[in-house]
Amino acid sequence: MNTWYVYIAKTVSDKLYTGVSNNVSNRIKKHNSGKGAKYTRANGPVTLVYVSDSLTKSEALKREIQIKGWVRAKKLKLISGELE
Repeated sequence: MNTWYVYIAKTVSDKLYTGVSNNVSNRIKKHNSGKGAKYTRANGPVTLVYVSDSLTKSEALKREIQIKGWVRAKKLKLISGELE
């Protein structure tokens, strides 16, 4: 079974990007090299600010959708450790 993670990255313009990966460090490198998501190419470079506990791919995708639906203030609480 592969281990997956939900991550949040902060752009230089202070925007938050949420994604999933089974290798977060490589994914952040991709974002910063201009080969990641279209959003991060336009708003990068990015800094990793949150990584979830290990999840299955299905759990990670569901959690990503959940977090993407949150307002910024709630995401910041997750990043600071006030939420799980």
